[in-house]
Amino acid sequence: MILSMTGFAAVAAELPGVSLAVELRSVNHRYLDVTVKLPDELRTLEPAMREKLAGALKRGKVECRIALNRTALGSAALAVDLARVGQLAAAASEVTRTVPQAAPLSVHEILRWPGVLAEPSVPPTELAAHATTLLEQALRDLAAARAREGAKTAAALEGCCAGIEAQVARVAPRIPVVHAAFNDKLAARLRDAGLDPNEDRLKQELALFATKIDVAEELARLTTHVAEVRRVIAAGGGAGKRLDFLAQELHREANTLGSKSVDAEVSQASLELKILIEQMREQVQNVE
Repeated sequence: MILSMTGFAAVAAELPGVSLAVELRSVNHRYLDVTVKLPDELRTLEPAMREKLAGALKRGKVECRIALNRTALGSAALAVDLARVGQLAAAASEVTRTVPQAAPLSVHEILRWPGVLAEPSVPPTELAAHATTLLEQALRDLAAARAREGAKTAAALEGCCAGIEAQVARVAPRIPVVHAAFNDKLAARLRDAGLDPNEDRLKQELALFATKIDVAEELARLTTHVAEVRRVIAAGGGAGKRLDFLAQELHREANTLGSKSVDAEVSQASLELKILIEQMREQVQNVE
């Protein structure tokens, strides 16, 4: 199974006091190009995350983004630091003795004082472990997305292969007919010019020209390359570069077929082949 380089995955988790989200985006690229964007709390994880991404992906421009956001505290999450409140009350009493006219602290002011409400938090090591787990899950989701896109690409490539085979089957039976028609036409012209088409020298020239317009080799190579494209698709793995090379070879044979053609239908088939092969090359650009 071949894999597409295009894919997206997003996973998230709610932790005490924070939400953690991982996004992976992948598009086609000649090589593997990884960008990692992390919050400051997870900056030390960047080398390990790059290593994981490089181990799971072979080609593509990949962006890994991890977001860490503080969440609003629910009623169950509120915790009052009574020791901190006691310290605040003692300090307020000292102020009141020194400044009797000072207004006492309200409950609202006490609760807003830094450190009075203990916010739930995740230890750094636990936070790093959660981030790593989410990245691994996102990589699995990305691989599944790339596999689905790869299956669609494989189907499109198979359609192109079938189209190429149809054009080869269209041209192959015409080759003997084209040769015979060309020989008859040239012989008639020679007779009109008062020359003998059966003269040995003229026969040699006719045979040489027939060789120049013979496209049997090009048709055989087209068939061989199509079979190789199917084999590479079936083998799967990192097939993109090999498929790109095969598409170039197919285009070369289609060009030669057109340049040798002395028949309108063969020329039309060559044009159709170039269109099919160009469609194939566009699809191959997304294959890992």
